[in-house]
Amino acid sequence: MNDYRKVRLDLSPCTEDATDIMAALLADIGFESFVPDDCGLDAYIQEPLFDAQALNSAIAEFPFAMSIDVATEKVEGRDWNAEWEQNYFQPIVVGDRCVIHSSFHTDIPACEFDITIDPKMAFGTGHHATTSLIIEQLLTLTLQGKAVIDMGTGTGILAILAAMRGASPVTGIEIDEFAYTNAIDNVALNGHAEIALINSDASALAGKEADVFIANINRNVITADLPAYAATLRPGAVMILSGFYTADIPVVLAAATPLGLHEISHSEKGDSWACLVLTNA
Repeated sequence: MNDYRKVRLDLSPCTEDATDIMAALLADIGFESFVPDDCGLDAYIQEPLFDAQALNSAIAEFPFAMSIDVATEKVEGRDWNAEWEQNYFQPIVVGDRCVIHSSFHTDIPACEFDITIDPKMAFGTGHHATTSLIIEQLLTLTLQGKAVIDMGTGTGILAILAAMRGASPVTGIEIDEFAYTNAIDNVALNGHAEIALINSDASALAGKEADVFIANINRNVITADLPAYAATLRPGAVMILSGFYTADIPVVLAAATPLGLHEISHSEKGDSWACLVLTNA
């Protein structure tokens, strides 16, 4: 069993947006799971990966003016998957059409699209605003027979939904090996073995084509890799981007415009998180 470092962050005043943004900053330095509450959040990282200096740097990037109290403790190894499922992951319905739940859940609302996800502490259960924002977009698009690439696929949830809606081929690319193996399990769990999963970064996009390209990562990765993303797009393709804040939309557009991409629309959740829809049409 792996040992973990638990970091407790008390935020004052505490809001849902504040805990979401803090979680995103910590995810960028290797933290794997987050448990928010009314006072702040608990964040977990594998003990060998814990870096106090990186933690302090991430906290320094926090954009809100508020008091932040930090405490850390080592947590002895246990069955983390069972711990996560039993205590933190609850079923969620997105857009009244898609329900996401774990394999152990029994009281599940009936929806058009039923996705089973056993997250194993990987990102992407549908609860985070950026994931649900993209799910909402995928539910509005015609995906039948369309080639879809899900960059930074995480648990594979977005690739699975695309396949359920008739997209083909569907490719999920994930740089983190732990998340990649989790995506393999989840794809099999939902009976969509046709989804191609790749453990790599944007270099794996060479030679690939997409009618719909999805990236739910963060602003810096997206803007750096946007040329590689754009190179995959077929004429009239759609690109759905999230993982950044509403204030970052102009930054992303500044990187996208020289590549022949322009905005179709954008949506927001929690007054902070954004989803940007682009096209090359």
